[in-house]
Parts: sequence; C-alpha cells; structure tokens
Amino acid sequence: MPPAPPVLLGVLNTTPDSFSDGGRYLDPAAAIAHGRALVAAGADVVDVGGESTRPGARAVGEAEELRRTVPVVAALADDGIRVSIDTRSAAVAEAALAAGATIVNDVSGGLKDPRMLRVVAASSAELVLMHSRGPAGDAPHYSDVVGEVRAELAARVAAARAAGIPDERLVLDPGIGFAKGAKENWALLARVDELAVDGIRLLVGVSRKRFLASLAPDGAPAEARDLPTAVLSALLAGRGVWGLRVHDVAGTRTALDVVAALRGAVAA
Repeated sequence: MPPAPPVLLGVLNTTPDSFSDGGRYLDPAAAIAHGRALVAAGADVVDVGGESTRPGARAVGEAEELRRTVPVVAALADDGIRVSIDTRSAAVAEAALAAGATIVNDVSGGLKDPRMLRVVAASSAELVLMHSRGPAGDAPHYSDVVGEVRAELAARVAAARAAGIPDERLVLDPGIGFAKGAKENWALLARVDELAVDGIRLLVGVSRKRFLASLAPDGAPAEARDLPTAVLSALLAGRGVWGLRVHDVAGTRTALDVVAALRGAVAA
C-alpha cells in the first residue's frame, strides 16, 4: 500500500531578515494575507515564524517575536486554518498555542529553552523536534551523520517522553542545512527512512536551502531553488515522510499530485 500523501507546511516568515523572503510579510496584514494564500495553494498547515535562523541572523527578543507572530497566528486560526508556531521560545509557544496554534516547531529540539517541553506537555499540541548542533551555516564534523543524527533525535524523544509528551504528538526533523554541509544533507535525505525513531513521524524541510543552489543557475535568487525543492519533495513523498515544509506550496503540491496520479495509474 503506498504511503499517505505528506502534510504540506507552508512557510510564513514574519521577519525582516529571513534568507529568501525577509521583509515581505513583516506587516501583520501582509502576513495574514500570505497565510491565506498558502492554504489556497494547497498548504495543510501554515508555519508562522518570527525569528530568522539563516546564517548570521541576529537573535530576536521575546517581546518582538510575540509582536510579530501572535496576531498572525490568531487571525489564521480564527479562519479555521491549522497553524504551527516556529519558535525556540517557550513563552512564544505558550502565547501562540493560546491564540490557536496546534503545532510547535522548535528548531533547537527543545534544547534552547528548558521550559519548552513542559509547555507543550501541558497542552494538546504536537511538537516538532529538529536536530541541530548549532546554527545554520555551521558544519561540525560527523563520522556517521545518519547514525549520529538518529541517536541525537532519539535523545530528544526520550526527553519529550520524560516531560509527558506521548509519541503520537511528536514529529522529528533531521534539520537539513542546520550545522550540516551539502554532503551531510544529501546523505540524510538518501537514507531518510533510517531516521525515524520508534516509528515517530518525520518532517523534512529542504525548501530553497543553500545546498540546492548548485542545481540552479549561478547567482540565481533563492526562488530558483523551488523546482529542485518540488522534485526532491516528490521523491521524499515516496519514502513515507509525514510532512514537508516549503515556501512554494503550489509547485510542491503539483509535484505531489503528479506522483499520486502515477500511483493511481499503476494501481488501476
């Protein structure tokens, strides 16, 4: 039986400095309109973030992150849209959950803020635990990147369980591009099915990331990586990945529809 189509998380950066769309959706009205457009294009979830994690990005205070994200989360949730809050701050997660978010997407895997696991445990929300040994752009040494990432994700699963979060509310993300070079990224993607810990769902985010630049013309903008993103997303869909985090929802949705049509023809 073929795997279920992956959930599409549309990226909504309410930041001035994100690597591909910084500043476009800093205004709440623009952010809310874009969130609605992502859903119209085929997103299942809108992933709202108020702090850039690009290489060299400056940290954002909690008050500013709250100002950027919570009104957007509340407006989209009021529309009946499923919303994820992309944050490393427990206070921001708590406020976003109160405003209607149902998923917390923590790129630190719950390591940056010791309250994060407790906040999620006290709610009914799902939690995405991403792997990282440091910020995007760093490239520490790995002897066995797949084995090491899986082991480190397993440690985060153990911490989440200890905090009272059941496996069915957990999602794991291998952290493509975070403290990993192109070689490590491709190795993780090639063996993505080995990364699931005890069958816990996997979310993968490759959208417009730097390691895809070699597949686009020299000097091309980040949007030129949307086609490689869509192709890679279609391939990952066949590997049983639960979710995909993308900027170009329409392009990825079309790629997934092609895969579904082909499977349907084979099964007929």
